[in-house]
This record gives sequence, structure tokens and C-alpha cells, in this order.
Amino acid sequence: MLEPETMQMALVALAAASAAVVIYILAYPLLSGSAKAEKRIQGVADSTAKRAVRGAQTEQINNRRKQVADTLKELELKQKQREKVTMRMRLERAGLDITPQVFWIASVVSGLVLGVVAFVSLPGMNPLISVAVAFVGVLGIPRWVVSRMIKRRQSKFLDEFANSIDVIVRGVKSGLPLNECLSIIARESPSPVREEFKELVEQQRVGVPLSDCFTRMMGRMPLPEVNFFAIVISIQQQAGGNLSEALGNLAGVLRDRKRLQSKVKALSAEAKASAGVLAALPFMVMLMVYLSTPKYIGILFTTKMGQFLLLCAAGWMTCGVLVMRKMINFKY
Repeated sequence: MLEPETMQMALVALAAASAAVVIYILAYPLLSGSAKAEKRIQGVADSTAKRAVRGAQTEQINNRRKQVADTLKELELKQKQREKVTMRMRLERAGLDITPQVFWIASVVSGLVLGVVAFVSLPGMNPLISVAVAFVGVLGIPRWVVSRMIKRRQSKFLDEFANSIDVIVRGVKSGLPLNECLSIIARESPSPVREEFKELVEQQRVGVPLSDCFTRMMGRMPLPEVNFFAIVISIQQQAGGNLSEALGNLAGVLRDRKRLQSKVKALSAEAKASAGVLAALPFMVMLMVYLSTPKYIGILFTTKMGQFLLLCAAGWMTCGVLVMRKMINFKY
């Protein structure tokens, strides 16, 4: 048997060897540099993953921008194709349920009536003036009336368009689909918003794509506000996004534009009134002189020199009216 001292030394040596093995196992990664290598590999892998994520996000953003750009180009191309406006489209914009043939018949009748009235009321006048009055009655006055009706209808549309967009915003937030919101506007909105959205909903029900429906709506109601609305809907359908937030912002923009329009009208009201008085003054003076002393002013209509002076006065008057109109019209 081993002596106690030898046994004790053997145990101490075994413990020391065991401790050395444990220390070596723990310290080997640090001494050999494997920990640094693993850390470096992990850092490279993380950076690669981050770059991949950033690349995917950048690609997604670029794709979305490309889709938005393509949508804007498509809408711009369709708008350029709609620049030539037919008489049928003008009558639709004015809200008149008549055919172009009926309009031209009414225009011819109006021209004949005005020409006859001018020939009868001013005896001794050159027949060419009656022909000119009839020409204005055929091509001038009816078109002017239609243009005034279009502007009045578009103004009524803009008064209620922002409220209609708010209906869509509240409906989308409450969980209704876009088609149902459009149907609500077509049923409950005042005229002419009701008619325009009713036409849009009916076209969509028969299978016309929503983008084409908005394109036709912009043809009937060529307003920047309608164009903004169509762009927002088209971009949301192609690229996604929060439709209620986008339409809410659009409704705020439309109301700001309406307030700016009212402010511009208020600031330019005095200038418009002055322009109207200056434009009407020569005609009012001519009418008063004709009613008081017809022979005194009749020379302007019966002699060649008088007719030439009237023609020059009409040209200068037209230039003055156009200049005043340019000065008091503001784009906003």
C-alpha cells in the first residue's frame, strides 16, 4: 500500500491536472482566437442580413414610386387625349339632356330671330350687319349660354365635392367597401354630385374598371379636384396605403382651395364691377342717345364712315374688355 504522504501528493497532482484541463478548456477559445473569429463571422452575417433588408425596403420603395409615376403618366396621357371636346360632351357637362342636332337647330332659330329683329328695328341699316347679328346668334350666344351653364354646374359640384369625400372617409373607417361608399354618395348627395357618382356607379356595375369610370367622370367634369380624387384612388389601388387618411387630406386641400377661391372673389369684386361698368358704358350711352334723338346717332348706322367708325370702336372695345378680363382673372 502507498504511504499517506504519497497518496496525498497523488491526489494533489490529480487535482492540479484536473484544474489545468478545465482552465485549458475554458481558455482555449480565447487563446486560439476562435471567439474573435465567431464574433467576426456573426457581425458579417448580421451586416449582410441588414443590407439585404435595406435592399428589399429600397426595392419596394422604388417599385412603389415607379407605380405612382406610371399612374400619373397614364392619367396625363388620357387627359391629353380628352383635349378635343365635342358638342355632345359640352352638353353633358352643362347637364342638358338634348342631342347636338337639337342644339344646332335651336342655334339656327336663335340666329334667324336675332337677324330679323336687327333688320326690322334698324331700317336703312346695311344688310351685312343683320347677317353679322344672325351669325352671332347662331355660333356665339348659344355657346356662351352653354359655357355659363357648365361653369355654374361645376361650381355647384365643387361646393359639395369635399363633403362627398368625407362620406367615403367615414365609410372606409367604419369598415364599408369603397363601392358601397360611392353608392351612398350616388343616392344621398345633392345635384350635380349625385348624377356624376350615379353614372360612375352604374358604369362600374356593368363591368367597367374603376380607373376607366374615373376617366369618364373627368371627361364630364374636367376639374383639378376630380383629377386629384382619381389619382388618389388609382394610386391606392395599385400601391396600397391608408385610403381614409389620403382622402381626408384631399378633402382638407379641397376646402382650402375653396376658401382661397372665395377670398380671391372678394378681393377682386371691386375690380370686376369697375370693368363691367366701363364695358357697358359705351353701349348704355349709345342706347340713351338713340332713344332720345335717333336721327343724331343714326348716321353711325346709315353711312359708310359711321359703320367704319363703329367697326373700329368695336375692335378697340374688344381689346379693352380682353385686357380688363386678363387683369381681374386669377389662377389659384
